[in-house]
Parts: sequence; C-alpha cells; structure tokens
Amino acid sequence: MAEKPAVVLVHGFWGGAAHWGKVITELHRRGFDSLHAVDNPLTSLADDAERTRKMLRQIDGPVVLVGHSYGGAVITEAGDLPHVAALVYIAAFAPDSGESPGRISQDTPPAAFENLAPDSDGYLWIKQDKFHESFAQDLPADEALIMSVTQKAPLAAAFGDNITAPAWRAKPSWYQVSTEDRMIHPDNQRRMAERMNPRRTIELDTGHASLASRPGPVSDLIEEAANAVG
Repeated sequence: MAEKPAVVLVHGFWGGAAHWGKVITELHRRGFDSLHAVDNPLTSLADDAERTRKMLRQIDGPVVLVGHSYGGAVITEAGDLPHVAALVYIAAFAPDSGESPGRISQDTPPAAFENLAPDSDGYLWIKQDKFHESFAQDLPADEALIMSVTQKAPLAAAFGDNITAPAWRAKPSWYQVSTEDRMIHPDNQRRMAERMNPRRTIELDTGHASLASRPGPVSDLIEEAANAVG
C-alpha cells in the first residue's frame, strides 16, 4: 500500500490549531501518520502564509494542505510550494488575485457580521455571548463556550490583506460548503468554489465550525484529496 501524503491543517480567525482536534483523531484512525496543524499568529496574511510555509518546508514528500475559514486565504497564498499536491477548503475563503477576505465578506455579509467587536488594540473578537450562535450553533453549549473563551482574535487589518497569486489556479482543489454558516455567507462559499473549478464540492448542513461538528465528512473529503494525489 502506498504511503499516504502528509496533511497540513490551517486554522482560521478566532481559532487555533486545536480546532482540528476531531479531524486529527479521525484521520489518524484512518492511517494518516504524518499530520501537522499550523498555529498561525493571525497578524497578517503575509505572516500567516510564511508561518505555514515554514512548516511545509519541514515535510518531505507530497502534502495535502487544508484550510478552514480564513485559513483558506492562507493556503491560497502559501500553497504554491512544489510539494503541495492538493488544496482542501473547509467553509473557507478562497480569494482571487488582488482580493481579500474582507472584500468578499462586504460583498455578501454573513448573518453574524454584527457580532464582531474590535478592541482598543486593533484585535477583532466574536462577542463571547454571541459565539455559540455565530460560529458553532450546532455544537454542544459547553464545547462552544470553550471555543468562545479560548478564541484567538486576529488583528482586524488582516481581513483586508490581498492575495497575490492564488494557488488554487494551479493546484487540484476540493471544497466543503457549510449551508448554515453565519461567519462566511454560504452563497459566497458556493461562488468561490465554483470559480476554482474544484475536483469536488460537497455541502454539509452545518454551521461555520464544520471541522468540529462534522469531522467525519470533512475527513472524507481530505482523504479523497489524498487518495487522488498520493
């Protein structure tokens, strides 16, 4: 049996590497031995893309690069390394050249847009009492509470950082749409998926945190990408 490619998981705004916990355990159960989760600073697209590239450069052999939410913008910017064999977008931004996540959100605002709150230092938070309904409405309350308290706020300016050369134009891609997403409008997700012409798009009846609420189908999509390029 051929060795499975490495999988590198990239989180988005208001999360950290541990948001991938259920997907990590599911992929490990399926025989993926080379699993990595980047913990990005969320200070700028350039910083986050470079942090991701540094991890990618430590890995030999093909990589399936997976991004959730803003992490999709990161893999779009950082996925141009030669050994990145596939891109998988999980309810994620997939901007084109000269486009930013902020611009995409302004074009079609998500339902929870008003639940974001900047602080005096320039960081952007989801209001704690609105986190469950905004980010993870189909997770248990206790799980969403932990996410809300441990959320990793981005510098708000990172929302406006533009993509230079989108990796999805050159790499085979897969996309998962969350149909009940309140953080990235589902129609925006469908539009971004359609223009990248992915190998496959799936839709899950879930909120933004599909990586935590639906780890099985999310892992299925990652495994499909790995089997296609491995």
